[in-house]
Amino acid sequence: MAAKKLKIATMGGGCFWCTEAVFQEIKGVHEIVTGYSGGNALGKPTYKEVCSGLTGHAEVIQLSFDSELISYSDILTVFMTSHDPTTLNRQGGDTGTQYRSVIYFHNEGQREVAEAVVKEVFAYYENPIVTEISSLGVFYAAEDHHQNYYTNNKSQGYCSAVITPKLAKLRKMHADKLKIPK
Repeated sequence: MAAKKLKIATMGGGCFWCTEAVFQEIKGVHEIVTGYSGGNALGKPTYKEVCSGLTGHAEVIQLSFDSELISYSDILTVFMTSHDPTTLNRQGGDTGTQYRSVIYFHNEGQREVAEAVVKEVFAYYENPIVTEISSLGVFYAAEDHHQNYYTNNKSQGYCSAVITPKLAKLRKMHADKLKIPK
């Protein structure tokens, strides 16, 4: 049996712990790596450097997915409806350019899909969408303790106050896209 060719998507919608937790529940998603992209500092940044806001990097996730089970368009629809794409450089209490809403495309086809999805979900929001759509430069994986953060820290304050309610909304809104209906 031939191995499936997985596709890659990279996006940031505030704290990468939240975005990672959302996509851990979506069918067809295989691996998710939290990390940083879009910065102007040389070399691999640290979490502390990114949080300073001085490197220009965004907190992002990079995921692999089986396009026979879920389309790139559906991945982006889940993304655009699981965070607030109308607030510039902010998600909830997290503020700074590192928390910007961004879709990094890997090819022109992904750029076209990203632009179409943003137009499609525009009517869902009262305010204009400020999500950046840019070509992916370099992606840097975050430190190990940021990987699978929600899975490993569900009782931590931020997780229970921010991520758990986000997942409850996801389960209602995108029940047809979940790995295991909850």
